[in-house]
Amino acid sequence: MRAGRAGRDAAVLTALLLYAAPLFWQVLTSFKTEAELLRVPPFLPSHPTLEHYRVVLEQSPLPRALGNSLGIAGLTTLLALTLGAPAAYALARLPVPGRRLWLLGIVASTAFPAITTVSPLYLLLRAAGLRDTWMALVLAHTSLALPLTIWLLAGFFREVPAGLEEAAAVDGAGRLATLRWVVAPLAAPGLASAGLLAFLASWNEFLFAYTFTATERSRTVPVALALFAGVFEVPWGDIAAAAVLAGLPPILIVVGLQRYLVQGLVAGAVKD
Repeated sequence: MRAGRAGRDAAVLTALLLYAAPLFWQVLTSFKTEAELLRVPPFLPSHPTLEHYRVVLEQSPLPRALGNSLGIAGLTTLLALTLGAPAAYALARLPVPGRRLWLLGIVASTAFPAITTVSPLYLLLRAAGLRDTWMALVLAHTSLALPLTIWLLAGFFREVPAGLEEAAAVDGAGRLATLRWVVAPLAAPGLASAGLLAFLASWNEFLFAYTFTATERSRTVPVALALFAGVFEVPWGDIAAAAVLAGLPPILIVVGLQRYLVQGLVAGAVKD
């Protein structure tokens, strides 16, 4: 049994190393000089340089794209939690007719490919004068994040003891007050987990961000990276540095909230 466990651990470690290899290579590339970029060996940069990072931070639109992504993803997370928490609480606690069908429909709505909705959404946002604005992407990204947020939070809210809510009702608290002061604090790991997933979904989304934006004032990180290639040559070192900088915020957030993310994936299942 011990040998089998060691074999499984070795297989998992090997898979993790293979998964992390592209990221490791990007980091190495971002520190190589132009002369070393297309030569292998050396695998490690013999004269590490920060020139690519200087170019990206001073001469590219990536810093503004990072600010756009942080703002859009943050607003998307806030809106998804604000709308999703009451909806999830109603499905978890109130006698909603066809509750299971509602949850099934919410989850099934995520199965539709984004490409099927991008054209009508584009026409609606253009008619509303929202094209090339933060609001266009916040609304589009919220539509993607909201079903998962409701599904996860409904599972967490069902884990809160009903007796606490009954005690709050005896003290005169209404449903919204109970959700705000009793259920939400107890389900804080679920809220953090759902918010983290909504943030990551917004940060990594490309199709809507590419279609609904036209200038640097609202382009997000994935779009900025896609448009990063040079005219006469491909600046591999600059692209690698930009990719490393673009990956830092979500990596730091995931590392800081990984415990909540695991709890959300495990405890957020729909069950009655």
